[in-house]
Amino acid sequence: MSLRGFHIVFVTVSTFLFLFLAVWGFGLAPENAGRVARVMGIIGVVGLLVMPVYGVYFYRKAKKLTL
Repeated sequence: MSLRGFHIVFVTVSTFLFLFLAVWGFGLAPENAGRVARVMGIIGVVGLLVMPVYGVYFYRKAKKLTL
């Protein structure tokens, strides 16, 4: 697997992990987690929005490279 392919897989897996973090933070966290769970959920949502944008940016830039 090339470095480009690994990077695309890494971005995809990271996006799914951010999705899990958001679901856990807002829905599956224990009741006594409170503020920490909410902050983790917010981090998950932000990552869920940013990672696909970065993935598309990287993919477009990587297509131009000839390594």
